[in-house]
Amino acid sequence: MTRAYVTAIHPQDVAREVDRCVARGYTSFVLRDIAGGGMLDQERLGAARYAAGLHANVELEAPSDVPVTAPR
Repeated sequence: MTRAYVTAIHPQDVAREVDRCVARGYTSFVLRDIAGGGMLDQERLGAARYAAGLHANVELEAPSDVPVTAPR
């Protein structure tokens, strides 16, 4: 199953982007984390879930568990 990676910021833009992807046959969506999982990300998730429909898989991108550090 191919996932659509959604990068739109505003919830209404997220819904439009997901709508276009649904029309192309996508059923799984990953939203880029832009607010650390905060309120804006939650609104974006809601818009994506509404646009994708009940049987779609919609999730927020997992933050990187390993911080990037420069070698000493």
